[in-house]
Amino acid sequence: MEASFFSLFLGNATELLSLMEKTFPELGLKKEDCLETSWVESMAFSASGFVSAKSLELLLDRTPLHNGRYKTKSDYATEPISETVLEGMWERFKDEELETVQLILIPFGGKTNEISESETPSPHRAGYPIHIGYYLTWQRPDADSKHLKWARELHNYMTPFVSKSPRAAYVNYRDLDMGTNNDDGVPTRCEEASIWGHRYFGNNFERLMEVKRKVDPFNFFRHEQSIPPAPTSVGI
Repeated sequence: MEASFFSLFLGNATELLSLMEKTFPELGLKKEDCLETSWVESMAFSASGFVSAKSLELLLDRTPLHNGRYKTKSDYATEPISETVLEGMWERFKDEELETVQLILIPFGGKTNEISESETPSPHRAGYPIHIGYYLTWQRPDADSKHLKWARELHNYMTPFVSKSPRAAYVNYRDLDMGTNNDDGVPTRCEEASIWGHRYFGNNFERLMEVKRKVDPFNFFRHEQSIPPAPTSVGI
C-alpha cells in the first residue's frame, strides 16, 4: 500500500514552500521535492505517470495508457472524512485478490470557490471540498465480477459520508452503474437521463438539455450517458 501526494501550484517553489509551511507542515515539503516547469510541461509530466516527459509530443499520443480492464466510481464529500471512515476504507484495500486499486482524494477550494455553480457545466465547487475517485484496473476477464463487486461495495460503504440529494459524481469518471441511454433507437426519456444528469451536472442539467435541443435536436452525437435534447413544447 502506498500514498502519494501530488499537486500543481501556479507559482514558483519558494512561494509554495512558504504556503506549505504555514498550512500543511506535516508533509515536510522541501525545495528538492518540487519540479519547476512551464504549464504545458506539467501536463506532460502528469500524462506520463508523474515522471519527466522527454518530449511534449507525448501530449499528441493517442495510445491509451492502460489497455486492460478498469472501473471507476466517484463521490464528493461535503464534510471532512473521519479517521474511522478512512480506517474502514483501508481494511477493504487489503484484499489480496485485487490487482490494482487506487483511492484518489482531490481537495477543492481557493479560486474554484469563487466560480458559481451555474457558470460552467460542472457545478461542484464551493460546498464540495473533497473529490473522491475509486479506480480499479485488472487484466484477466475472469476477475471482472470480483473487481466490480469490490468497487460497488466500497461505494456503498461511503454512502453516509458523502454528498446527498443528489449524490454528486464526476462526469469524467463515467459510471454506467447509474444507468445508460437506450441503445435500441428509442430516445431516452429526460426523467431517465436525469438520474445521472443531476449527479454529474446538478441544476445545470436542464439548461444543458436546452443547449442540446438547439445544437443537436436529433441527438446525432451521443454515448451511453450523453445529455438528451429537451423535449419540444407543443402548443394547442
